[in-house]
Amino acid sequence: MTVSVLGGLPTMVVGLGQAKVLKDVPGLEDVLVAYGLGSCVAICLWDPATRVAGMAHVVLPGADPTGAPNAKFAGSALPALIARMQAQGAGRDPRRFVARLAGGAQVLTLGGSGTLPRVGDQNAKATQEALAAAGVTVQAHDLGGSNGRSVWFDPRDDGQIRVRAIGSSDKYL
Repeated sequence: MTVSVLGGLPTMVVGLGQAKVLKDVPGLEDVLVAYGLGSCVAICLWDPATRVAGMAHVVLPGADPTGAPNAKFAGSALPALIARMQAQGAGRDPRRFVARLAGGAQVLTLGGSGTLPRVGDQNAKATQEALAAAGVTVQAHDLGGSNGRSVWFDPRDDGQIRVRAIGSSDKYL
């Protein structure tokens, strides 16, 4: 587990392809955070009944080639995240969970007439499709554009996330 301190708050960093979970319990001081999301998407999943929060840092669209739950891929991140949340006491029915999403930007461009694959758009779409297939409501999102973002998810905030895009002030979703 990687823990750093930002502005006095201990943070649990959710790195590329990782899923991490926190349960709101007395004395909790940690916050989940994903720094510098470009084309990646942060899935922030909240179980309001058990107050368990989870974040997956999705890197690529598609699913794990082995079929295993894997937070690196949009198509297999949700099972990986839900399993971790359930290990911390979250409910068995993901339809009662609430999701908030951030990221999916197009941060790289080529000069002239060249184009790069729009991985951010693909990640955002694949993530939304996976959540819809599982019956999870996406309550809010900050997706697309051309600026990277960082995301903080504090279980004490009732499922709300804080998003800061490069060159912008904080946005609460």
